[in-house]
Amino acid sequence: MNLSPLNLNPAYKILVTGGAGFIGSNLCEILLENGNKVVCLDNFATGKRENISPFLSNDKFTLLEGDIRNIGDCNKACKGIDYILHQAALGSVPRSINDPITSNSVNISGFLNMLVAARDAKVKRFVYAASSSTYGDSTNMPKVEDVIGKPLSPYAITKYVNELYADIFSKTYGLETIGLRYFNVFGRKQDPNGAYAAVIPKFVLQLMKHESPVVNGDGTYSRDFTYIDNVLQMNIRALLTDNKTAINTVYNVAYGERTDLNELVLLLKKYLSAFDSRIEEVSVLYGPKRPGDVPHSLASIEKAKKLLGYNPEFDIKSGLKEAVTWYWKNLK
Repeated sequence: MNLSPLNLNPAYKILVTGGAGFIGSNLCEILLENGNKVVCLDNFATGKRENISPFLSNDKFTLLEGDIRNIGDCNKACKGIDYILHQAALGSVPRSINDPITSNSVNISGFLNMLVAARDAKVKRFVYAASSSTYGDSTNMPKVEDVIGKPLSPYAITKYVNELYADIFSKTYGLETIGLRYFNVFGRKQDPNGAYAAVIPKFVLQLMKHESPVVNGDGTYSRDFTYIDNVLQMNIRALLTDNKTAINTVYNVAYGERTDLNELVLLLKKYLSAFDSRIEEVSVLYGPKRPGDVPHSLASIEKAKKLLGYNPEFDIKSGLKEAVTWYWKNLK
């Protein structure tokens, strides 16, 4: 991703929480490429050391191994920081259903710690990862920021509470905040392993091994799959905007098209078969629906386009081609 059109000042010192994770490490990379000083705060619960190992020799990169549930770690990380890109969280709806207490502790208590630390350090702006799960049982399509339903999982509750806390800190303490409701982000560095792996890297790894991917339900559930570079663009635009009406609010971060799981598998098989023709013959299995899953998700991105100048460059097909190529090179 080229940051030059966005005019990001290399003099800024930026904290990326969860900086060793999927989205966080990609943010660290483009910020360092732009010449910024970057502080990464991570406890490596889900982040990977290999994601940030190329940065450790860069004198503009600082790794702080710490936990957002510890206010002392948050205060230390925020010292001298201009902007915060807060990505640290425990993701996954199933994880939150299996262990709601830990999800609440990290995603709500940890988030509140970071807001307090940012306020006390007089950070210019706090841009944070929100979630499309906030739309809950709302059947409106496409999803528009100011129309939400009731949450369908503990994870969704935590991410909605983040938005409420951010709003209160903006109104009460004057801290500039912007929430980014991510819609099914995918791309390089996304972990394909583990019980809570996202569907795209998980399916890619299974297909590469000639194993049948298991689709939850009949495959007609659909998502607005969003390539990582679109997400990076939105984070930088949120960080930079000087439009006063664009701050202290939330935005959908997506492409604005939906793809069902059956079509997703077909696309993955097509692009992977360019590397291994046998993948085209791998069969697909179907399992039960997962509790807490939203049937369909499609974002309106008009607000982001209008107020932040958001212009997503990668649709599902071009994003999958990039992602599949990265996985083939890095997982073989």
